[in-house]
Amino acid sequence: MVRIALDPTPYHHDFDLLEFPDVAARLGYEYMQLTPHVDFGPFFRHPKADDELVAKLKKRAADAGVTIPALLPVQRISWPDEVQRVAAVRNFRRIIEIAVDLGVDTLNTEFSGRPERQEDSEDAFYRSMEELLPVLETEGVRLNIDPHPDDFVEDGLEALRVIRGLNSRQVGFVYVAPHTFHMGDQGRSLLPQIGERLGAVYASDTFDHHRSHGLRYISNPPGNAVRVHQHLRIGDGDVNWEELFSTLRGIGYLDREDALIVSNVFAEDENADEVSRFQLAKIRELIG
Repeated sequence: MVRIALDPTPYHHDFDLLEFPDVAARLGYEYMQLTPHVDFGPFFRHPKADDELVAKLKKRAADAGVTIPALLPVQRISWPDEVQRVAAVRNFRRIIEIAVDLGVDTLNTEFSGRPERQEDSEDAFYRSMEELLPVLETEGVRLNIDPHPDDFVEDGLEALRVIRGLNSRQVGFVYVAPHTFHMGDQGRSLLPQIGERLGAVYASDTFDHHRSHGLRYISNPPGNAVRVHQHLRIGDGDVNWEELFSTLRGIGYLDREDALIVSNVFAEDENADEVSRFQLAKIRELIG
């Protein structure tokens, strides 16, 4: 059975960390992926959760009947400057400890390098993974990576090559639907190649920024190295959802016991409850 998880980011401003499991349960979710939060694991900084807070979160989730299948940390593990890379590895070690204490066996993350320094960032990524892979393997924690817009690797197939270069089954791929058009809009051909390395799918919609001959979005001055995408509710953008789920079904992902689909709409915080319930119903419909 596919696990459908809520990304609670839209609730960060109105609820405390320990309230997130209750929010997820109230909205009908049995699963919640914990994303960067100031009291837990902030973007790019050392985790702020101590053993006491981790234990409280674990209890609150159990009391709410909500399972945390994965954490989403974002650290500069591919940063081309060594000071930031070393700090990211240290931070990631602590994140792995926290995951183990929470009983979570999956981390979903980003490469977090720089596109203008692709070669240096790739080298930094492999050096970081030389340190982190033994820890991940010892603790039995799987790491899945998303080629995020404005990273040193954005194309989906090239990201798969970078992951494959690790020569480790401990590391997989996060397919983020709202990044479809930055990844090359090649899901139908890419997902079969990812195969068993597919560790998670993120479900929200986005517009195709390539349309109108590249003039759908205009930034000034012309030539800015900007990346534009959205995290809209399913159906409000250009992602071909029937094709995506047909492909996921075709590669057997929807039949896997560890299949994880995360609803991560960030565009309608003012309607977060309505949108979150819609997402849950729509994902179930697409699976069915």
